[in-house]
Amino acid sequence: MTLKNLAAILDPQAPDDRPFIIQVSPEGDEQFRLSYGEGRQRIAALARGLLKRGLSRGEAVAIVAANSTDYLVLYMATMAAGLVSVCVNHKLPRETVAHIMKDSAIKLAIADAERAALVSALVPTVAMEQLDSLRDGDASRGRFEPVDMAPEEVAMVLYTSGSTGLPKGVPLTHGGYIWATGATPEQKPGIEGQKVIIAAPLFHMNGLFSAKIVMINGGTIVLMTSFTASGYIRAIDRQRVSMITSVPTMLALVMRETEELARADLGCVTTAVTGSAPSTAEFFEQMHRLFPNAETANSWGTTESGPLGFGPHPDGIPKPMGALGYPRANIEVKFVGGAETGATQGVLHIRTPALMTGYLNRETDTKKRLIDGWYDTGDVMRRDENGFVFFVGRADDMFQCGGENVYPGEVEKLLGQHPEVAQACVVPVPDEIKYQLPVAFVVARPGTTPTEEALRRFALDNGPAYAHPRAVWFVDELPLAGTNKIDRKTLVDRAVATYARDDAKRV
Repeated sequence: MTLKNLAAILDPQAPDDRPFIIQVSPEGDEQFRLSYGEGRQRIAALARGLLKRGLSRGEAVAIVAANSTDYLVLYMATMAAGLVSVCVNHKLPRETVAHIMKDSAIKLAIADAERAALVSALVPTVAMEQLDSLRDGDASRGRFEPVDMAPEEVAMVLYTSGSTGLPKGVPLTHGGYIWATGATPEQKPGIEGQKVIIAAPLFHMNGLFSAKIVMINGGTIVLMTSFTASGYIRAIDRQRVSMITSVPTMLALVMRETEELARADLGCVTTAVTGSAPSTAEFFEQMHRLFPNAETANSWGTTESGPLGFGPHPDGIPKPMGALGYPRANIEVKFVGGAETGATQGVLHIRTPALMTGYLNRETDTKKRLIDGWYDTGDVMRRDENGFVFFVGRADDMFQCGGENVYPGEVEKLLGQHPEVAQACVVPVPDEIKYQLPVAFVVARPGTTPTEEALRRFALDNGPAYAHPRAVWFVDELPLAGTNKIDRKTLVDRAVATYARDDAKRV
């Protein structure tokens, strides 16, 4: 059967009594269960209720709330009704949220109590806690079938993080994401009827797409209302989760919870997926120790081009440690601007069936990133002799030191090889002679006390001299942005201020 609405991906073969969503608290305690049968009924009732309010096909509905069972049900119902779901990063400043309301032409917002004030004065708003008032549960009207949508019609709008300037709206289509959710056949045996934990915020691609992969394969979503490292461990253990999804910063925090880990049994995990940020081979070795029975994977994708890029090799060649994978079927890639290393390295340009048609109301930005049908990802990648692709760094993170290009991701990978380093973030500081110098913020592994001199020497001995960090500052944890990625901008500001005060660290 050909699907014509992204909301129709919910596995029709999943038994009504199978758990669909198990909601857990930040402490890892179970709060609520929703079965597939109940989920189907709630989605149908909400879709009918939204249309009963007079909303028209293609109009936008904003969700401004923390993770919850109702969030996912509402997300699906909005699309089922032929409306556009706009998942809003509620951690953004008030004026930025206001920009999103206007930019997306929001007709209705659903917000939880803590975040309602962000939008209630701007657009008609319904409290998430009063979602029953939106539902039309009149079963006499028959089963609700998702509205037939053309493949090119917009299902949802997600906004880029907006680390510089206002975030950009990315319209994503029904056809593109129906393709994307079905493009990972290797994951189905590991999901069908099994539990998958999702702790990333649902306004971000990582968590939202992970949820859809579980839905289409008939699995059970163990949904954390918000992430804490100790609660994540407890939820996996108590619910006997078989697949975990994450971003590297989340797992780095988990690895520091030595007492909680000692009490937990994580042998139930058979698949461990991390993504949305680069990881080192050493990090994956730590993942193997954390989840000894799990096959690990490093996912990659962008909001603009879709959540998928790379998967298994078509010839069955084992994926090297640290590789993103081999380009999936129906995905085209090329490397641009890497003349000094040939066609095997450069900025990744990609074409996928899930590619956006352009940024919302941003023609100039669209022309910068969409070039003859190819999306410029801004990610520098390299490809090995078997076609496996590896992440090198962000082109816009790259800086020059004494005329040499420094990719922070490469230096972070190098530092990550040191046995006493759990996490590292490398940023530039200005210098009168070299133009910019690399410096590093480092989180030590539990029970270790690395020194600045030891890490600087390690970098000098194992990498190019120009790229070694001229200063190393040890921190308990790296600051995170709302998407649970490292907040690099905050660290740049902190590094510039600290380095300028510390003449002893100047070269």
